[in-house]
Amino acid sequence: MIKSRIPLITLATLSVFVALVSFRFLAIGMEHAFMDMLEHIANKPTAFLLHVVASPIALTLGAFQFFPKFRKARPAFHRWTGRAYGVAVLVGGISGLVIAVSAKGGIAAQLGFSILAVLWVVFTAIAVHFAMKRKIGKHRRWMIRSFALTFAAVTLRLYLPIFFANGFDYTQASVYVAWMCWVPNLIFAQWWLNR
Repeated sequence: MIKSRIPLITLATLSVFVALVSFRFLAIGMEHAFMDMLEHIANKPTAFLLHVVASPIALTLGAFQFFPKFRKARPAFHRWTGRAYGVAVLVGGISGLVIAVSAKGGIAAQLGFSILAVLWVVFTAIAVHFAMKRKIGKHRRWMIRSFALTFAAVTLRLYLPIFFANGFDYTQASVYVAWMCWVPNLIFAQWWLNR
């Protein structure tokens, strides 16, 4: 039976695309790149910068860890990119939590984004722990959960245009997308693992 690589290729393509779009601030500046985030840029510039640099790196590195041929052909490279992914998640998660506690949309959005940030770091730390113990099966399972949360960057950007098309502004939409961007991802990951 031949397994389709289309889901993996789609996941990687969307991840790289969103990561590249996230780095648009290098060309046009922070204020123009993140017009809905001006308050964070003004009040928490270091946390915001760390988040928009580290998180796209995690998104790109994480996506390519799921290709079996990549892992088997270059195990040392897989280990080093995995370490870089872990560091990027740590930086992106902590800075994301700093930003999340004052997210637009009130307590619902703040809680949604905060829980995402905490779980992202915790799940990745568990995955790293199992990798260090050479418990590769458990490591892979926790990495799938970790990347489901990393992929929230993609699903957030898929949901936002739908809300905008229905008359929501970013603040109104964030109440919903703060949860929708990661809870279904995690449910799907767990369903996949239980298959």
